[in-house]
Formats: sequence, C-alpha cells, structure tokens
Amino acid sequence: MIEEATVDAYGEDEQLTGFFTMIEESLAVPFTTTVLGVEVSVVGVDLAEEDGRVVARCARGSVRQDIGIFDLRLPKPAPEGSRWIEAYRYWTR
Repeated sequence: MIEEATVDAYGEDEQLTGFFTMIEESLAVPFTTTVLGVEVSVVGVDLAEEDGRVVARCARGSVRQDIGIFDLRLPKPAPEGSRWIEAYRYWTR
C-alpha cells in the first residue's frame, strides 16, 4: 500500500499528498466515532494548512472540528477504506 501511495512521489511532501489522496478517495464517509467521549460524524478528510498533516473533518450538529488523523479513533467495524489510514500511520513511523 505504501508503494501504491508513493509510486510517483518525489520527496516527503509529495508522498504525504499521495497518502492523503488515497485516504480521501477510499475512505467511506460519513461515519460515526467518538472524540473525547462525544459522538461525532466524520464527514471528510483534508490537509491542514498550518502544518500539512492529514485531518479528519468532524461534525456534531452545527459544530465542526478538524482532528488529526492520528488522534482519530476508528469505530468497530472500521469504515471501508480505513486501511489507508493504518498504512499512513505505519509510513510515518
């Protein structure tokens, strides 16, 4: 999976973009999970402008919050495409 996400990437920034693209295209949203004990709906993913990390766009009613994808607790069963999140987590080690 790592090779698939980074095959045409030159440098770490392009590799990150490759992973983001795979997550964005593959992750089945919306799905429900828990953040700090509160049920939220994950409605998408994005790249944070300030530091370039992959974030999950979470919503609860009219409140919106981006959560770092590393801090996102996946529900069981995990949504389709979540294996790309796991591959991204492994790549960053």
